[in-house]
Amino acid sequence: MRVALTIAGSDSSGGAGIQADLKTFEAFGVFGTSALTVLTAQNTTGVAEIAEVSPSFVKAQIEEVLKDFDVSAIKIGMLYSREIIEVVKEAITGLEIPIVLDPVFISKAGSPLLKEDAVEAMKGLFKDATVITPNQYEARALFGYAFGDSPSLEKIFETPTSVLIKNHILEMEDRKISIDQLFSGRQKRVFQTPYLETTNLHGTGCSYSSAIAANLALGHSLEASIQIAKEFINAALLEAPQIGNGPGPINHKAGGVKVMR
Repeated sequence: MRVALTIAGSDSSGGAGIQADLKTFEAFGVFGTSALTVLTAQNTTGVAEIAEVSPSFVKAQIEEVLKDFDVSAIKIGMLYSREIIEVVKEAITGLEIPIVLDPVFISKAGSPLLKEDAVEAMKGLFKDATVITPNQYEARALFGYAFGDSPSLEKIFETPTSVLIKNHILEMEDRKISIDQLFSGRQKRVFQTPYLETTNLHGTGCSYSSAIAANLALGHSLEASIQIAKEFINAALLEAPQIGNGPGPINHKAGGVKVMR
């Protein structure tokens, strides 16, 4: 059985963070391990409190997993502070396994999840990542990106790894489509699925990046992993449970059943 490690925060409501990552790994038949960076008191309507795990304990969690398991891929999510970013950088430098970096800045409910002084430190992780998976907001913060803006695209092409910018909604005459753009080297590839009108968006970014990591752990190429992950999210949204008073979670099990047939 393949093993994946998620380095991210805990979500007490179970829809995002470590909880979403582990559900996603299980949906693909990958054994999930974890290193917690923060504890959050939150639900679908927002984040009430954040308790930061000490950087030394974050480091210890990662080291204990890596010394005991043959980890086939790592997903990195919410890191929150510059100090935690630095110990994660130290832990992953030189590892010859796929690493998916999801630069979490803000929750779907609008709560900030990264300290302002940590944005530049986050860029120090780029060279060790296989792919970075920012959404539109995060891409603007990191690269000054706007859809179709040539100067910001040049910054992305200069990044020392692949960049997957998620969830641009393109309106056609009769429908909407969800577009993700992968920039790798000087090449661009577009992945698309039908856009689903839903409020169940809690944890979609976490689950998408961990699905990419799970499929990289299974030996798929980056492009194949992205395509499978996008189909997984689409299927999980179609079967999303109607729970909570804010943006609800997705159905990880249903998504896995659909794409693993």
